Amino acid sequence: MDFYKIFLSAHKGFGYLELLLVALFIIALLATMFGFSGKVNKFLKKTTLFTMIFFHVQFLLGICLLFIFSPGFKAALDAGTLMKDAYSRQTFVEHPFSMLVAAVLMTIVNKKVKSNDTISLGVAFMGLIAAGLFAFAFPWVRVFGA
Repeated sequence: MDFYKIFLSAHKGFGYLELLLVALFIIALLATMFGFSGKVNKFLKKTTLFTMIFFHVQFLLGICLLFIFSPGFKAALDAGTLMKDAYSRQTFVEHPFSMLVAAVLMTIVNKKVKSNDTISLGVAFMGLIAAGLFAFAFPWVRVFGA
């Protein structure tokens, strides 16, 4: 069996789950922020935790795909077109870096949500930035077509 295809299928499958979790996280975050009390509830804690876990799993699968199994990354690196070609730059530079920053921000948000009883505006913005970076880096065209 080809490990590249296995990892690519796993990365794609977890991507769909991540879309669902990010949507639930945004709903829970906005409901908590614009709710009357601003208190952190169990739903927000659980969605933040699972979103963070899936961000990390996705990132690890993606790094394995990028550095170990990807023939396109090695070819673009050898040809010197990694930053010159828009497709290669998006796939091999912007996508992994944005996902890394989003995973780090999600980890910070999870820590803040877990340790505080109320949510602050800074934590909410950090969570929205993490979701925005995820939305920026998500390959919408490749997943859902043109």
